[in-house]
Amino acid sequence: MFVLAIDTALAACSAAVLDTETDSIVAGDSLLMERGHAETLIPLVEQVMAAAGLDFEHLSRIAVTIGPGSFTGLRVGLSAARGFGLTSNRPVVGVTTLAALAAPYLAQDDAVPVVTAIDARHGHVFLQMFGVGARTLIAPRVTSVREAARSVAIGAVRLVGSGAALVAEAWPPAEQPPLLVDETPAPDVAWVARLGAVADPEAAEPRPLYLRSPDAKPQDKARVARR
Repeated sequence: MFVLAIDTALAACSAAVLDTETDSIVAGDSLLMERGHAETLIPLVEQVMAAAGLDFEHLSRIAVTIGPGSFTGLRVGLSAARGFGLTSNRPVVGVTTLAALAAPYLAQDDAVPVVTAIDARHGHVFLQMFGVGARTLIAPRVTSVREAARSVAIGAVRLVGSGAALVAEAWPPAEQPPLLVDETPAPDVAWVARLGAVADPEAAEPRPLYLRSPDAKPQDKARVARR
């Protein structure tokens, strides 16, 4: 089957088509960017689908990252994926950025735990820890960098994500240091596609995983009355 994967949750705008029969990416592209996902995504998907030589009717499903990540980026990717799914009558499945970042390392060797840490700003990270068989050792959460380091320093581990270096810098000096610190800013969209291909559509709903409230809040005591 063919799976279209979309990622706009972090510092990239990415799309790819996976052929599950050969476990190969038929076509794909990824552009690093902090802003501009809304203007870039649709042309990028059109380009990727054209390069793959496929129409949406050829797809079996659509996979999209659901966070944690940028509030704006998440809305862009989810809205597009839901729209594509609605017009093509194809299921849409959600994949977390935490799982997608960890996936290539777990596929290579799941005997050594993988910690995904995404910079959440203000001294915090979005965190998840995976063990043997990709089993969750620490569930997705937002926590301080220092607390993150204390909670995952349990022996040999690998750190990945935009917050990986932050956690490594706060590592308890008496504990074994991380075996790997990879500051990759966004997941490989090929792994978003692979995780989406095996996800249960009933369980992996395309709903945003925020983990915390937005920084921008309504004014409760505004100087100018709102109408």
